[in-house]
Amino acid sequence: MAQSTNSSIDISVETPASSLSSDTFTDIIIGADRRPIPNWDIIAYSTNPFSQLHSWAKRSMDILLASVFCVVTAPLWALTALAIRLDSPGPIFYRQERVGRFGKVFTLLKFRSMVVDAERETGPVWASRNDPRRTRVGRIIRKLGIDEFPQFFNVLRGEMSVVGPRPERSHFVHRFRRDIPGYSDRLCVLPGITGRAQVKHKYDESIDDVRRKLGFDLEYVQNPSLIADLLIIINTALIIVTGKGKF
Repeated sequence: MAQSTNSSIDISVETPASSLSSDTFTDIIIGADRRPIPNWDIIAYSTNPFSQLHSWAKRSMDILLASVFCVVTAPLWALTALAIRLDSPGPIFYRQERVGRFGKVFTLLKFRSMVVDAERETGPVWASRNDPRRTRVGRIIRKLGIDEFPQFFNVLRGEMSVVGPRPERSHFVHRFRRDIPGYSDRLCVLPGITGRAQVKHKYDESIDDVRRKLGFDLEYVQNPSLIADLLIIINTALIIVTGKGKF
């Protein structure tokens, strides 16, 4: 992996988009600079006032939605915690390091849906259809998306957004950056609990799934819109209700 440096990239509004790499979002950039992030070589973008206003509005919406959601669903949290405790030994919550915006690693929270030390023998692997590592309660909460609820705390802490590309583990991010051109571009925004890729494609089971979902993620990153966020949230709710796209 390339190490981050303090060098800069000179990109301005006069630079023809056709002369720039397709690995960057040059069609929406005014200026860009490389920020010294340990072990990362990611371009951090400085955008126009409209984009800054969008970021402020999106963050405000995130805080409002996360706060309301946590209050309204509090009884379901309590029932889920009790069910997990009674179903299998181990903690109620599952904590895992994920890669966030600009490569910053954070601790993602979930309700535990698998047995303790599920990857002790295998190392990092994708979850599969009818994964035997899932507990009885885990199968239910995964189907309904309840296992993701604690990530609203990540949203309130500013580590995630309600909508955005799903955060991955460092092991997979290193692999995908190496094997899939443009993968780093999805790290220019906060990761989300749900996203365009989640409502358009199924869970990852192969590298081809990752490639297809990257296209949806990049479309989302290049076209920020609060209306699009709301539509993704609505579609996510419909997917949970119908079971489409869920294991």
